[in-house]
Amino acid sequence: MANFAVEINPMQNIITAIKENKGTLLDVRSQMEFEEEHIPNAVNIPLDTIEGFVSQIAAMPKPILVYCLSGGRSGVATSILQQNGIEDVYNGGGIYNLLSLLNNN
Repeated sequence: MANFAVEINPMQNIITAIKENKGTLLDVRSQMEFEEEHIPNAVNIPLDTIEGFVSQIAAMPKPILVYCLSGGRSGVATSILQQNGIEDVYNGGGIYNLLSLLNNN
């Protein structure tokens, strides 16, 4: 009889860590967008400035979940951070989808 391991969705683990304040929410939208609305406890570092903050971001608690409005900028930011050697950084997509995940899981 075969044993089957139940694979847990990695994003679920990340969401759990964020909800338990064990990681970092990184909002890469503009400061104006951030001031209008953001996820509580998120840090705002706009995408166009992110390369100047790589060392500070590397020191942030992991996992780092990056988000923006729709997922485009957060995808670019995630790639930049990974290319700079930061591990445990993930594209969280758009703010509204991420809020839904945080509130429903």
